[in-house]
Parts: sequence; structure tokens; C-alpha cells
Amino acid sequence: MGERLLAIDTASIACSVALFEDGALIASEYAEIGRGHAEKLIPMIAKLPERGHASRILVNYGPGSFTGVRIGISAAKALALAWSAEIHGYNCLALVAAQALDQLDQPQPVCVAMLAGHGEYFLQNFSGTGEPSDEFASLTPEQAASRVDADVIAGSAAVELAALVGGKSIFRYCQMPPKSL
Repeated sequence: MGERLLAIDTASIACSVALFEDGALIASEYAEIGRGHAEKLIPMIAKLPERGHASRILVNYGPGSFTGVRIGISAAKALALAWSAEIHGYNCLALVAAQALDQLDQPQPVCVAMLAGHGEYFLQNFSGTGEPSDEFASLTPEQAASRVDADVIAGSAAVELAALVGGKSIFRYCQMPPKSL
């Protein structure tokens, strides 16, 4: 068995887990559930080969649902303690930007817009190399439209935001997990 990494995402409407071995995806579970991450997460991990056991754990630390972020981090910390595993966090906006950039023929700036609570979007612009070009913000759709600084919009709110700004390429939310890590 090679080096295994367990990736956990509970910060959005989805609850997802993925198990990688030597960088290649070997198993994953994904469900758009809205609420109930606490009840769904551990059973999802238990369905993975060897119950998801890994030497490294990667968990989404947001932005996203406050409760969802806490659930994911708490589960990751508990598993890391039980398995003596390393634990690291990742920013979901940066992940979506990286997935969108991976799908483009040539690198170019990407704006990531994810659905947030109360009718707002989490928005952040990224350069063609995947580096943030501004701070993420939680904005109304109208505020977000004025902050788009790219011709490509990715994320769970990409379609809605592109309709507000017009003339943009759209990549829907790139679901976790990617094919390799």
C-alpha cells in the first residue's frame, strides 16, 4: 500500500470524501445533502476501502457553512488523532480555481463564485497561475457582479453570476474530488 490521503469536504451543500493512493483517486463518495453533514460524513468514510484509513488528511476549511466547516475539521482532527495522521486544510475557492484552470486550454484569470447563505456568493478572483488576486468576500449578487475580474467564472454560482455580467465562459462547480491530487 502506498501513501494514502483522505480528503473531506463538508463546507458546502455537498458532503464528500475521497481516498487517494500515491496521488491517484481510488474511491470517493459525493452527495448534495444541504443539511445533515454530521450524520452522513462518518458513514461515507467507513464505506471507503480500509474504512478510509490514511496517513494524511486534507479538509476543506471554507469559506462555507460554519457548521459544515466545524463538522469536517472535527472529524478530520479525530481521525488524525486515531490514525496518527497528518492533517492539513484547503481553501475550497482555490480548489475550484485550480480545477477550472486545469480544464482551460491556456492559463487565464478565473473568478470563483460559490453559493453562500442568505442569497449571497463567496467570490474570489485568481490569476492564470492559480494565485489569489484579491481577498475572498461574501457579497450580494449585484456586488459580486461588479467584482468579477476574469473572463472565466467557475463555481456553484457561476451560471447565475455570468448571467448578471454577460459574455463570460462558465465552469459549473468542479465537484470534489479531482482525478488526482
